Amino acid sequence: MNIRELRTLLRQKRRALTPSQQRVAATSLLEHVSQQPWFVTGRRFAFFIASDGEIDPGPLLSLALAAGKRCFLPVLHPLRLNRLHFARYTPDTPLSPNRFGIPEPPLKRNVLAPAWSLDAIFMPLVGFDRQGHRLGMGGGFYDRTLAFTRHWPRAVPRLVGLAHHVQEVASLPAQPWDIPLHAIATDRGVISCAAHRYRPSTACSEEDPCGKPVSSPP
Repeated sequence: MNIRELRTLLRQKRRALTPSQQRVAATSLLEHVSQQPWFVTGRRFAFFIASDGEIDPGPLLSLALAAGKRCFLPVLHPLRLNRLHFARYTPDTPLSPNRFGIPEPPLKRNVLAPAWSLDAIFMPLVGFDRQGHRLGMGGGFYDRTLAFTRHWPRAVPRLVGLAHHVQEVASLPAQPWDIPLHAIATDRGVISCAAHRYRPSTACSEEDPCGKPVSSPP
């Protein structure tokens, strides 16, 4: 099975979950993640709005807001291809659909957080393995946005993929530009990953969509 076929199969699996199963999964995800020490002590988190059958981090987002944590949502960069901003989100923040139909906060007059300033980034995915390899939708948004992690490893936020347990596969191929995960959180628990190893800086190319920051983060 090639990557395109695998992506189609895993998307079908998560879309096949009933609304009741989705609600149970979201509640289980909340219970597992909320007990993690890094979530309890962290203050700044990036979430996402679930779509296409993705596990819903909404209950976890609500808990974080109630606990006084600063929460952010990804926003498509209007100028740089396939890159993300992280905009501050509160219960009063208006959301509008982007070109993929996914709600996001407005960029104008909103607080933006660079990725390196966040304690953790919760990331959607299509498939995962226990080494920390992540199969996304193929756009490379997170890989490009987080490419700086190869150059500034001490500024890396905790990268946590969120998924239903049915999205797990035995092994995924890793590309040189893939950014591995620290952990995957599912409706069955939190998995610590072994693949989060930082490689030496390499030159950017069309195949490697890197985007290191202009200066070193503080």
